[in-house]
Amino acid sequence: MPKADDIRWFKQQFQDKIKTAVQGTPFTVDMLTAIACQETGYIWQTLRKRNLNAARILELCVGDIIDSKPNGKGRKAFPKNKALLIEEANGPEMFAIARQAFEDMAQYIQGYQPYVSNKNKFCRGFGVFQYDLQHFLKDPQYFLQKRYADFDASLEKCLVELRGALKDLGFQNRPTLTDLELAYVAIVYNAGFKNFRAKNGLRQGHEDDGVYYGQAFFDFLKLSKQTPVDGLAVTILPVPEAGTAPLPLPEPIESTGRLYKVVVHENPLRLRSEPRIDKKNPTANVIARLPDGHIVQAVTNKKVNDFLEVETSLSGAHLRGFAFTDFLKPAPGVDAVPVLVPQAEPAASGITAVIMPRKAGTVTRRTGPPSAQSLNESGQPGRKGTSPAELRDELAAIGDWLAVDKKAHKRYQPQPKSTFCNVYAHDYCHLAGVYLPRVWWTPGAIERLAQGQTVPPHLDDTIEEIRANGLFRWLRDFGMRFGWRQTGSLSSLQLEVNQGAVGIIVARRKVDGLSGHIVAVVPEMNDHRARRNNAGDVIAPLQSQAGRGNFRYGTGQLNWWKGIQFADSAFWLHS
Repeated sequence: MPKADDIRWFKQQFQDKIKTAVQGTPFTVDMLTAIACQETGYIWQTLRKRNLNAARILELCVGDIIDSKPNGKGRKAFPKNKALLIEEANGPEMFAIARQAFEDMAQYIQGYQPYVSNKNKFCRGFGVFQYDLQHFLKDPQYFLQKRYADFDASLEKCLVELRGALKDLGFQNRPTLTDLELAYVAIVYNAGFKNFRAKNGLRQGHEDDGVYYGQAFFDFLKLSKQTPVDGLAVTILPVPEAGTAPLPLPEPIESTGRLYKVVVHENPLRLRSEPRIDKKNPTANVIARLPDGHIVQAVTNKKVNDFLEVETSLSGAHLRGFAFTDFLKPAPGVDAVPVLVPQAEPAASGITAVIMPRKAGTVTRRTGPPSAQSLNESGQPGRKGTSPAELRDELAAIGDWLAVDKKAHKRYQPQPKSTFCNVYAHDYCHLAGVYLPRVWWTPGAIERLAQGQTVPPHLDDTIEEIRANGLFRWLRDFGMRFGWRQTGSLSSLQLEVNQGAVGIIVARRKVDGLSGHIVAVVPEMNDHRARRNNAGDVIAPLQSQAGRGNFRYGTGQLNWWKGIQFADSAFWLHS
């Protein structure tokens, strides 16, 4: 499949044409590049290295030789086979073109070569964006005149279908679309609107070796956004190092209303999804808790039930909701809502990461007690991949190796008065190459470190074990220094984790001496999926945890972090 160099070549050849064609639409160069990668990337990736010019490459971008099968499988659209094609007007001529295109392409694409001997085989997909031969009945000249070999003509056919998908999804009046919404349009482009189910997320469209069209498109979309072309404007995402995911930067604030400061004296201000409070369950529609002094920006400047719709950013999370106006005061002298970005590299001095020292030669194992040391068994897995698919597989391998539900792994098994969600979350992050502390500096040690002093780690003196409640505070206070950032929705949390990022949900107890809770959010794999509503929004991400009940994959109790026992909660991501 296409890599960054292949995508760069494609943009060098065709980006200017795409930019012109998509003006006035919510479509982007990166979206069309991702579709081309998914449809014919395996062809032009190979052909461009054979010293063929772009015109010849476009002519050879053909495929799909699957016939219908007696058991009802295989191709269902016209033409199901050679016989049905040649029955139509100009059918024999079309078959000759489709057959010759197949033979010419198969000279270069090894996977097709075993089928050339079958003289009934012919192509149904034509052009870099794969316009299907089922349209031959209404537009025969497009195929007979080989217009599919012209990039502009192929692009226009693609855009016609994309505009239809846009209308089917109700997006036709939207000036821009999120990456997920672009993926939904691409899925409808591939499979048709009647087969689209928002609740299935990206796991829909044509399936190839367990990877769905939506998943592959989204991977290519991210890769395209990471691949600049010299001298040409592109949407650029930071290029991650091997073993890390392409985590996007926090979203900017787009509202232009008045700026306000949160003023509270006892509890954080609850930001709600609706301008109302449910008397039976006051936390039901809470999407975030904003601290005293936090800056928000009004969306409309109009009160609704004594609430004001506002937009803000909290530790990198983009939030939009309703805040009770009694706790909002004008913020004179403030120009904008601060949008914080996680630190790219941990500090080399000052308040730095710390791990629990170990006696030389000792090994901390899953089968041992829940000690403060990090695992150091031989052969333990990690993240080294450079693609979302590789990173997903590696995170799954970490979860399977930790096997939190395995009774022999005593490190995670609950005891009568203790559970070890914090130990498991640390181990998961540790193997993924992400710092989530198992021990942390004491307040006195932090003061000395901030002064530039060298502080040795000694348990219960300069460092202490950190539990779920402490991890909530650590992420709030230090997380962004170590690459963590919050996200404002479960859908974005699961989406980025599905790209190979590390995600967690953490909740702090109201009674500090009682246990909080922390879980890893893990990539959807095979039959293990998040729970989504009919609109496609994630309502319960795929989780892995230690606790009273240990499980590798599950969706847990719905909105468990909103339980009345918890004072606050947050969703965090790390590349």
